[in-house]
Amino acid sequence: MNMISKVTSDGEAQRVRLSFARRPLWQRAAIVGTPLVALAAAVTLWSSDPSPAAAPPVPTVTVAAPLQSEVNLWDDYVGRFEASRSVEVRPRVSGQIVGVHFRDGQIVQKGQLLFTVDPRPFTAALAEARAGVATARSQLALAETNLGRARRLLEANAVSQANVDQLTAQVQTARAALAAAQARVQQRSLDVEFTQIRAPISGRISDRKIDAGNLVASGVDGGTLLTTINALDPIYFTFDVPESLYLKDSRQRSAGEQGDIAQIRLQDEATYSRTGRLDFTDNGISQNSGTIRARAVVPNPDYFLTPGMFGNMRLADGGTTPALLVPDAAIRTDQARKIVLVVGRDDTVAAKPVETGPLVGDLRVIRSGLSLADRVVVQGVQFAMPGAKVKARVTKVHPAAAPLAPAQSQSPSASQATLAAR
Repeated sequence: MNMISKVTSDGEAQRVRLSFARRPLWQRAAIVGTPLVALAAAVTLWSSDPSPAAAPPVPTVTVAAPLQSEVNLWDDYVGRFEASRSVEVRPRVSGQIVGVHFRDGQIVQKGQLLFTVDPRPFTAALAEARAGVATARSQLALAETNLGRARRLLEANAVSQANVDQLTAQVQTARAALAAAQARVQQRSLDVEFTQIRAPISGRISDRKIDAGNLVASGVDGGTLLTTINALDPIYFTFDVPESLYLKDSRQRSAGEQGDIAQIRLQDEATYSRTGRLDFTDNGISQNSGTIRARAVVPNPDYFLTPGMFGNMRLADGGTTPALLVPDAAIRTDQARKIVLVVGRDDTVAAKPVETGPLVGDLRVIRSGLSLADRVVVQGVQFAMPGAKVKARVTKVHPAAAPLAPAQSQSPSASQATLAAR
């Protein structure tokens, strides 16, 4: 049979109360307080309204009006130096070299003695020619004496007119022989003079190709090459001009603008330290390259520039032109166009497409798209977004010095510019 026993709830409750009473005070407070705290937090969260998220601060950017200034525009070229004159020294008489009177590579002056050919054979030939002059002079004197005697006899009808004519012809023949003998003397004198080979121009001489003791031959084509001399002061700088720049330069010249000042720097130089002037343009454009050859004359008093040396040249574009300039860092690229960010009067950012020109130091020439009233973002460009609000801080654009290695522009109208002198 089933037995059902009654469980007394009073005993269990009594044991729970005793166990709770034996616990420390802090445990009893935690057991009682935790549900109350949870209940209060739930009530507060249920009754309170959610607070809106804080708005981000308005970014601060630096703006400035474009700098207006007069600039000189330049076109960039790469070219090579060439000697203004170059001479191959060859002997004008054949013989043996008996003296070399220069050091290889030195600077020589026009008329300076370089080589000596053995002069003895030519001196002997000169003496022989002078003896021939004496013989011809005596024959002429005899012919003139006979002619004078015949003319006196002709007056006395002692000789015929034919005899007088014959003696007259002999006098003329003797005079021609004397002139030929004198010409031979001049030729032999030149041969003796040509045994001293002198510098035809001033400049830097190359090394000697022939040493003393060697035989040399004269002649324009088959003559022995002794050395070469390059005239280096002034020196030429030759370069090729694209057809587009040639057309632009020709139109500017027809309009009366002069743009023939050239400034040149070498490969290891940071500044354009040498100045020349354009003096020659070829008479035709090459069909292969589409360029025309041009040349500038550059002073070289220290003989530092050497033929074959490369250099970078900028040629004045002609006169000065007003331009607006902004820092190059303020220009951004939007696909295929250049833009600058400007801040309106309501502090809203807007993008303006511009046409850029060459660099002037760290400033970029703006050909079109901006006005003096625009406020261009020059610092904090990364924080300015078109259509957003910004806090504008106004500054000024100051001209800076040209960079050590000027960057080239892709625009064919001018690849460089400098501020015009005031």
